Amino acid sequence: MKGPFGTGVSAKAMIFVSALIAALAFTGCAGKTYRDGTWTGRSGEDDTGAWGEVTLTIAGGKVASCDFVTWQKDGSPKDGEYGKINGEISNQVFYDKAQLAVRAMEQYARQYRETGDLKKIDAVSGATIAYNQFLEAVELALEQARQ
Repeated sequence: MKGPFGTGVSAKAMIFVSALIAALAFTGCAGKTYRDGTWTGRSGEDDTGAWGEVTLTIAGGKVASCDFVTWQKDGSPKDGEYGKINGEISNQVFYDKAQLAVRAMEQYARQYRETGDLKKIDAVSGATIAYNQFLEAVELALEQARQ
């Protein structure tokens, strides 16, 4: 079921993400310190029951690594098989859109590793659900790492 914006994201999720982005824009990461370690954050579920999960490693108070995976409702990862049915591409358009999201997940994690700044992550058109899940999951992981 599509959300009110035609994205598959519920209105509640859109409000949460909007508030999160606004909070980040006003507070940023300046003056915040993070404990070294590995931290995991899991986003809420979208309208299909899928969620995103970030694993961050903080070293020297900065992001040393960032991995992002989104999971389907059945617990299977959205990876190179995402968009296939029984291992086959039965709808090329759907498969291409699914794989766009997979590539975007890698891009979001890479950009965050490189910049350490959520405000510098570029949303990929067609992968905004993954973008919103990424932002939410990172913030939840950082909450655990804050001193």
